[in-house]
Amino acid sequence: MDGLNKPSFPAAPSQPPASELLRFRAFDLLATLVAVVRVDGTVVFANAALEDALGISRRTIEGSQLPDFFTEPLILTNALAGAGSNEFAALRYDAWLRRLNHEPLPVHVVVAQTDTPGEAIVELLPLEQQARQDREERLLDQAQANKELIRNLAHEIKNPLGGIRGAAQLLELEIGGNLTEYTQVIIHEADRLQTLVDRLLAPHRHPHRVGDVNIHEVCERVRSLVLAEFPRGLKVTRDYDTSIPEFRGDREQLIQALLNIVHNAAQALAERIKMGNARIDFRTRIARQVTFGKQRYRLALELHVVDNGPGVPDSIKDRIFYPLVTGREGGSGLGLTLAQTFVQQHHGLIECESRPGHTDFKLLIPLP
Repeated sequence: MDGLNKPSFPAAPSQPPASELLRFRAFDLLATLVAVVRVDGTVVFANAALEDALGISRRTIEGSQLPDFFTEPLILTNALAGAGSNEFAALRYDAWLRRLNHEPLPVHVVVAQTDTPGEAIVELLPLEQQARQDREERLLDQAQANKELIRNLAHEIKNPLGGIRGAAQLLELEIGGNLTEYTQVIIHEADRLQTLVDRLLAPHRHPHRVGDVNIHEVCERVRSLVLAEFPRGLKVTRDYDTSIPEFRGDREQLIQALLNIVHNAAQALAERIKMGNARIDFRTRIARQVTFGKQRYRLALELHVVDNGPGVPDSIKDRIFYPLVTGREGGSGLGLTLAQTFVQQHHGLIECESRPGHTDFKLLIPLP
């Protein structure tokens, strides 16, 4: 394994001409690892992501043999030969990329021809990154479907509710006596459903009020609200990166989104609150050159809400952002759905990783 962790490659005898390299500079904007190679395996261009992943300079990579960077170089050698002889337009396979002073990295390799004869593009997607991109795409598709479902369902429910409540009130005036308790049940349940419908429609009903947002002011507001509701047994800690700039957004929507997440966490911590050792951590960081929501951003806010509760039940872990899905008896199942909607209206995304004793909700929002 030592040989794999510290690959040694001969220095390139010469570097490609500058005019040739300029053709590929756009690849530096990609989060995936990209190399342009000749079909004999010689690297013509390596993008910044590949340079970072290998831990060696671009000048060392360019001019060297790309297959030598893999634990099984012959597979890529044969793939490039196939591309050169027009056996295929594109080929995919999984492999291990050797890195300096690191364990080999599992990657999904895509070999594709270019318009230039004798040349190919090799794209490497770290398998963890590919799984994350697939998960984000599912979340975005799911959120869009949820939005349409909620709006249509809420409108379909709202109109009959008004008629049911009005009819119950008229009936109450007619019958009187002890039977009014039944009409009161109808009126009460109609009001409860109306409240639920109003919550479903809330994100679509109110305009987006954009202004300058300081994320730490949002966090402090939510922290004070939660501690007022749970004054004993719950500790809310902060680990803030004070260099995070303000950004344009709807402050009230972000407060509500964060409050929904934190309130869910506090309710999941009920047993630990009784024991006096419940904990919620707020942590803010700047993420650089990140891709989410099918776009790449130079800077993004990372806000983590971490609790030491029992974790999200496995039965709903993949569906926690679906409307009306809840792991708590008596819960509406709308809090996380609305939180995801509010954050997505800021071109962001909420992700969740959970295991017993550690649940981490991560909010990602682009920064200017």
